Amino acid sequence: MPSRTNAPSEARIRKTDVSTAYARLPLNALRVFEAVASRLSFADAAEALHVTPAAVSQQIKSLEDYLQVQLFKRAGRRIELTAEGQQLLPGVRRGLDELEASMQHLKQHRAEGPLQITLLSSFLQRWLLPRIVGFNNLESGVDLRFHTGRDPVDFSRSEMHVAIRMGLGKWPGLHVEKLLDEWVIPIASPALLAKYGPVPRGEDLQNFPLLGSFDEPWQAWIEKGQEGQWLARAPIIDDSAGVIAAAEEGVGFALARWSLVQRSLEQGRVVLAGDAMLPFRFSYFFVCPEPYLVMPKVRRFRDWLFESAKAFPKPHTLFEKHRTVPVAAAPAAPKAAARGN
Repeated sequence: MPSRTNAPSEARIRKTDVSTAYARLPLNALRVFEAVASRLSFADAAEALHVTPAAVSQQIKSLEDYLQVQLFKRAGRRIELTAEGQQLLPGVRRGLDELEASMQHLKQHRAEGPLQITLLSSFLQRWLLPRIVGFNNLESGVDLRFHTGRDPVDFSRSEMHVAIRMGLGKWPGLHVEKLLDEWVIPIASPALLAKYGPVPRGEDLQNFPLLGSFDEPWQAWIEKGQEGQWLARAPIIDDSAGVIAAAEEGVGFALARWSLVQRSLEQGRVVLAGDAMLPFRFSYFFVCPEPYLVMPKVRRFRDWLFESAKAFPKPHTLFEKHRTVPVAAAPAAPKAAARGN
């Protein structure tokens, strides 16, 4: 039996074998293969990778030589994956995705650098920015960078640390916390309310100048079984903050989200224009990859954000304070003035 001192350890053999295997992997050729397979074009892949078509062809040939299989075949002027290429592609994509995610995760965990936050433009303008001085007063040493958008965030392929989104909270694989529930309420400028009176529910509103919104449609105000043909007359504004700004200017009545309009109500720029508040179908959520929560800059912003949300009043507490004349006592909308709207 060989002496223990002369036999290489199992761990050493395993480490050597793995290192040698990784050294042989044609990583660059695999990246080129994925680019060609996604586009089924050598020329398009070359443009995307900023190399020449000849360089792409050479990388594919070297990968085929390494694997001893054909990965692409000609189909007229186009190319197609062979059966072997189709078998290889999912594993290559998984490996590249995991490699990119690991590198992005390492980059994002650096203590220095600003905190990158993506959120809805309306929420930034109407809710967060009026409160952000409170975060700055903490002197946390965290610089904030805001990016507006509503699309899902691929944290493995972006510089974002945190997303604030509206939805149902269903973002699998991520840390998701409800930040705020939401309600919608009818609003108008004081002058417009005095002219038309509050908007009733379950009645034809064709005599009211309405502001339409994709996010807060007037369909939510219609009671079940009521017709709403007049809705087609409402001009559509695709930004919730823009809808509120138009209501403040007296352009029309609007359904607005409580989080976005609460300050305008407090300051008297708009008033409640109906006797109901309706739960909104979506809530606000704080979203980030689970590992990002240990980053000091993410933790400091998250803690401040949730404290601010906790202090934000619910509409139930202020509804009576800002309620207008009850609908039953409101004057009828003047038809002559409304026909031109």
